[in-house]
Amino acid sequence: MVTRTGTDDPQEAARFLAGLAAAGGRGEQVAGVLRARYGTSRALLAGAELALLDAADALHARGWGPRDVTEVVRRRLSAGRVVLAVDVLSAAAARRPRGDASLDADLAALGAEPPARDVPLVAQWSSVRGLDPDDALTASVALVGLLRSLPTLPWLGEEQRAPEGVDARVLARVRGLLAKAESTEFPEEAEALSAKAQELMGRHALEQAVVAGPAESAPRAAARRLWLDPPYASAKSSLVHQVASANRCRAVSLAALDMVTVIGHAADLATVELLVTSLLVQADRAMLAADDGSVPRSRTRSFRHAFLLAYATRIGERLTAAAHEAQAHARAELGEGLLPVLAARAEVVERTVGELFPRLTRRRFSVGNGDGWAAGRAAADAASLTPGRDALADR
Repeated sequence: MVTRTGTDDPQEAARFLAGLAAAGGRGEQVAGVLRARYGTSRALLAGAELALLDAADALHARGWGPRDVTEVVRRRLSAGRVVLAVDVLSAAAARRPRGDASLDADLAALGAEPPARDVPLVAQWSSVRGLDPDDALTASVALVGLLRSLPTLPWLGEEQRAPEGVDARVLARVRGLLAKAESTEFPEEAEALSAKAQELMGRHALEQAVVAGPAESAPRAAARRLWLDPPYASAKSSLVHQVASANRCRAVSLAALDMVTVIGHAADLATVELLVTSLLVQADRAMLAADDGSVPRSRTRSFRHAFLLAYATRIGERLTAAAHEAQAHARAELGEGLLPVLAARAEVVERTVGELFPRLTRRRFSVGNGDGWAAGRAAADAASLTPGRDALADR
């Protein structure tokens, strides 16, 4: 039996909690051990806060941004723990030197509020968040264990923020077009809206490239992390790779975290993120509709896996063809100066990929459901993104 030590040292309590959490103990069990050792002392509450803040600081140093942390917490712990994680991130950021604008923007987007410094954070969860004291302590143990278990990620810095130079009006219009494409029940209308969005962003990116010219010799490309919701996250990552490739970007998957890092020029990254988000919504809807009513094939795992892989492959083929056509038109209208600019940017992208991910391996997917593959390609045909020449008529 563990007996109380009577210690009032928060540092010792923090080390003890972190050690138990790192050992993989269940939150409730560890909380019980902590209660037996420290009772309800302020040292325990202050120590739990220290353990949380130290874990958050260590994770920040390992390349994790606030959005990344909340995404993994949402996947690994209960949904109610996300708001607690935001509290921890905000409190940890308040201890660091100020001046990281991107970090502040991320926290603000997550609804973070400055913590009260006169009350330990875990105690605030009981008074402000409405948690039972035991649940608050259990949550702190679970969060410390998770944050300390996560791997190091390449440091993206502020380059993962919203792209500079991309016209906000263009982004707003593209988002509107894709929202309509996702909501319509008519495939032809979705096709036209998605095509218009792709053309608008693609043309905008090429125009920016020509305006910037070869003199824009950024030493590093931008990068952004896209988180994919299970199930079938690995198959969905294939769609990210296809969309990225068609838009002059590179994608690198980290399957263990259901996350893909996309590297490219800022305007191209914006296109990739918007298209991926919309196409995943359309793919889910098409996959459910693929059930012919007699055999519930769309509800089988092999069918859905094959469907998504085929959908991604076919979307990639169409996007690549559309990109080649758009580039040909851009060369005709904007001049041959476009090619050296794109070549220089491609070189920067490849160099950045090598810097961020020096040890890459290729992964192959297998498909064991022919019906799913055929249905996926058919759905991708219905979601055609081949741009038309009238797409910018009312720009």
